[in-house]
This record gives sequence, C-alpha cells and structure tokens, in this order.
Amino acid sequence: MEPENQWAAFTVERARTAGVVVVRLTGPGRGNMMGLDFWEELPQLFRELDADESVRAVVLTGAGNHFSVGLDVQEVLGPWMAKLGGESGATAARRSVLLRLIAQLQSGVTAVAQCRKPVIAAVSGWCIGGGVDLISAADVRLASADARFSVREARLAIVADVGSLQRLRGIVGEGQLRELALTGKDITAERAERIGLVNDVFPDRDALLAAALGMAAEVAANSPLAVSGTKAVLNEDREERIARGLRHVALWNSAFLHSEDLMEAVAALGEQRPATFHGK
Repeated sequence: MEPENQWAAFTVERARTAGVVVVRLTGPGRGNMMGLDFWEELPQLFRELDADESVRAVVLTGAGNHFSVGLDVQEVLGPWMAKLGGESGATAARRSVLLRLIAQLQSGVTAVAQCRKPVIAAVSGWCIGGGVDLISAADVRLASADARFSVREARLAIVADVGSLQRLRGIVGEGQLRELALTGKDITAERAERIGLVNDVFPDRDALLAAALGMAAEVAANSPLAVSGTKAVLNEDREERIARGLRHVALWNSAFLHSEDLMEAVAALGEQRPATFHGK
C-alpha cells in the first residue's frame, strides 16, 4: 500500500507487529463525520488492503475521541435531495440516480466485510448511524468504556440503508436489533457488550487500542491462507442474505426517502431542536 498521505478521510499506518495495519477515520469536525471523501475512498482503501499480501489484519478506529458521529448530512444528504428536486412531474430518472447513489454507499461498507484480511473495530466515544453500519461489517468489535452506539436513522426519518439492519441481525439478535433500529436510542458500551455488539469493553482508549492491536497480532501470527479461508467460509451464507437485504432497502429508500418528515428532520438538525413528524 501507498503511505497514508494519499487519503483524505483516513490515515493508514503500519503497526509495530508485522502484518498489522491501523486505519483511522479522520473525517471533518471532531466526530469523524462520513462525508463525500469518506464514501469515495472507503471501498478503494479496503480493496487495496485486500490485495496487499503483506497485510494480515486491520485495526479500524477513529482519530480523536470518537469513532464516528455518522453521515455528514449537509454534505451527502443535501445532494441526494437536490437530485430529487420537487415532486411534480415524472421522477423515475431522478430516483434511479438516488438508487445508484445508495448502492455506491453500500458498496463501501461491503468492501470492509469482503476484505479477506480480518478487521477489528476499536470504538471509543460516539458511534452513530453510519458508524454502526461500518463496525457491523468488521469481524470483531471492541469498545472503551466511554463508547456510545446508536442506530439513529429513524430519528432522521430515514430507513438505515448501508448495512446495519442486515448485518446486526447476526450479531445482536432480532429483538435487540429491532429495539435499537425502531427507537433510535443511544446505548452504552456496557449494554453493547451485554447484547453482543462488542466482544469486550476496556477502561479507556489506550487500553482499547492496545487490546485491538494485541488481537490483530494474534491473527497475523496465524497462516494467512487459513485465516482468509476461515473468513470466506464464515461469510458465505451471511453475505448472500445481506446482499438481498441491501438491494431491498436501496429500492425502498429510492422510492420513499423524499418526504416531509425528512425535510423536517434536516431542518430540526440545523436548528438544533427536536423534530416533529407527521408521516408525510
């Protein structure tokens, strides 16, 4: 791989342990928001990690105090709405553009799941919306005690469409997933560990990163052929099911994303007030 300087939304560095790479989200603002650079670079980065035979395990974390506060609504969602414009006249062509955009975002997270090298997500601070989509595509998730998680899309009048609804079913179970997705509530690291969203919780960010690097070193010490083969076998049935679910939600949102509720959610976000929804 090329040095980390080639990326706008990430840094990539080799760990001291041979074969281990640390990928950090470095999105704009204090919360590593997922803007246009992030969505463009994510699949490219993980394809390169997959192709680099010197890489045996990846630690995925956020720069600063947070993993990610999720989608950069102003930068990414704004253009989505501009593509749709008003609802007058035929909208099939514009909705087809939106369908392709959603599929493009999905492909970035899918690239993480399909990377042959195991990915260990190390989460501290906020992990919201798209952040949960991203860690659901990792092989293992670890957290620091200050981590907070939220499948928040319903609070923004959106059906989560980048993979959390499909992947979390096999991680936290049906009932837990439905509670998180339908309420949009925030949960603590302790609750996340209890329901299986994360494997372990560590007292602080330094301890978390040390544990993630230690686990990655254990993976890197094994036969890379056996490790990649094990991941491929584990992924087989799951990824086929997830692909069907991703196609469904992409079609759903391309048809129903544009709503008065969504406009209200965006306005409320900008005005820092609670949204009031009317189902229109």
